[in-house]
Amino acid sequence: MQRKRYAPGRTGSTARTATVLTSVLGLGLGLGLTGCSAGPTTDDIAVDAKAGPVSPVAPPGRYRTLFEPCGSVPQAMLKELLPGAAALADAERGKAYRGVAAVTYDTDRRVGCTWKADSPETSHRLVLDIERVVSYDPAVSDDARAQEVYLRKQLAAGIPVPPTTAPTTPPAPTGTATDTATADPKSTASTTGTTAPPSTTPPPATGSTSGAPSGAASGGTPSTGGPTPPPTSTSTGLEPRVLDGLGDIAYVDDALSAASANGHQRAVSVVFRTSNVIVTVSYRAQTTASAEAPDSKELQDKARNLARRLAERLEE
Repeated sequence: MQRKRYAPGRTGSTARTATVLTSVLGLGLGLGLTGCSAGPTTDDIAVDAKAGPVSPVAPPGRYRTLFEPCGSVPQAMLKELLPGAAALADAERGKAYRGVAAVTYDTDRRVGCTWKADSPETSHRLVLDIERVVSYDPAVSDDARAQEVYLRKQLAAGIPVPPTTAPTTPPAPTGTATDTATADPKSTASTTGTTAPPSTTPPPATGSTSGAPSGAASGGTPSTGGPTPPPTSTSTGLEPRVLDGLGDIAYVDDALSAASANGHQRAVSVVFRTSNVIVTVSYRAQTTASAEAPDSKELQDKARNLARRLAERLEE
């Protein structure tokens, strides 16, 4: 009888292979179904809802960029600010009017320019500085941070900050003769028991026993309520002070250096803030030893005119 050919592992191996494949497919199918059904649970949603509202962020400032400073001053104004440039040669005069830009790392945050012109009698120097203040605190606005920077400049110049206007509380009434006269007569009677009759004796005369009048006639201190003596201040209205009508807030500083061998030097600075931008106009004049000191009103007027021109430029 002929035997059947035997192939090792054919029958048993096939069964085992099928069993392994079924297990692997079943495991993969289970994992796939589990992965597809995964998602945010109710507990996760409840945790996110308890996070609370987002804190409010302070608004940004009005300005995001700055204008080019050296071209911001008209040439007609530069001729008034730099009178010595008119006597220069054409090339030197054009260079003086162009100015020199300040070196800054970010022209969107800070820019500046300097102009200078000399003459035999006087030298003038004009410096323009423009800073855009940015607050990195989300709870503090750019305008509020710019106000802090501005106030530090004003206090450093020695100009006091005006107090905040607030309603005043009237003083409490004191026990004066008027209060006694207007008091309830019944309360007076209950205290003394009887009502005193009006006195017919005239009041004693005011003054010393010698008959000399009190106050200035006797050489003493004038009595309270007399005419106020005129002020002895020599104010000219050109002292360092707060300015009105320029930006949101502004001040002017004026300093005259002591006379020296090189003459007199006067420096005027006008600083103002508009939103989150602070502009500083520094105008300086120096005369020779034989010339008089630079006029304060003239320098202040020129610096303030330029500051107003720059404030208008910011509004464009």
